[in-house]
Amino acid sequence: MPDDLFEHPRLVAIYDALDPDRSDLDVYVAVADELCARRVLDIGCGTGAFALLLADRGLEVTGVDPASGSLGIARAKPGAERVRWIHGDATALPPLQADLATMTGNVAQAIVDPLDWDGALQGVYEALRPGGYLVFETRDPADKAWQQWNRAASYRVTEIDDVGVVESWHEVTDVSGPLVSFRSTVIFAADGDALTSDSTLRFRERDEVEEALVARGYVVADVRGAPDRPGRELVFFARRPD
Repeated sequence: MPDDLFEHPRLVAIYDALDPDRSDLDVYVAVADELCARRVLDIGCGTGAFALLLADRGLEVTGVDPASGSLGIARAKPGAERVRWIHGDATALPPLQADLATMTGNVAQAIVDPLDWDGALQGVYEALRPGGYLVFETRDPADKAWQQWNRAASYRVTEIDDVGVVESWHEVTDVSGPLVSFRSTVIFAADGDALTSDSTLRFRERDEVEEALVARGYVVADVRGAPDRPGRELVFFARRPD
């Protein structure tokens, strides 16, 4: 089931306002240009920021997400009619013949179960055309990013139109091997309503990711550091063979 952060009506309604800087998506726009992609599959599309960005550039885009709440926000945005939206996950995709499939942000790490991860890689493989690419990012476990996930470092006060003042923060609740769990808290000043959402991410080593890709038939064409977060994240370029 999707985390409440992506499903609860009050939380999805302010999701974009709490994360307004999506300059991280510029990297993926550049990837689409580099690979001359015309048909793109946005896995874990959420509220549609990246899918709509590509559609505005004239690309044929399909966005898929298991959270109906997030998709509802995406479908209501200007230009949403130019994107094909699918409620579901990457394990059951139509034969899209996509040039490029992406998992931006935390999407790859949010698939924590090994069987689900394997199923997602297989589903994406079938949705790509021969020669198509799967490109995604994952945090480098060596950076131990979760050590900064606490209230002191993440606390923010945001003024949101038609909502008012919102306090928000997140903090780690458990670290068990490669799994890191954390809780996001949002407080609406207008009525004092406090909502929480619990999430878990899997921090995979580079070798683990590459082995999973090769096992599903991909060729690992490249592994790069994220240009906007050097030393913190890895970006994998996996190609379905011709």
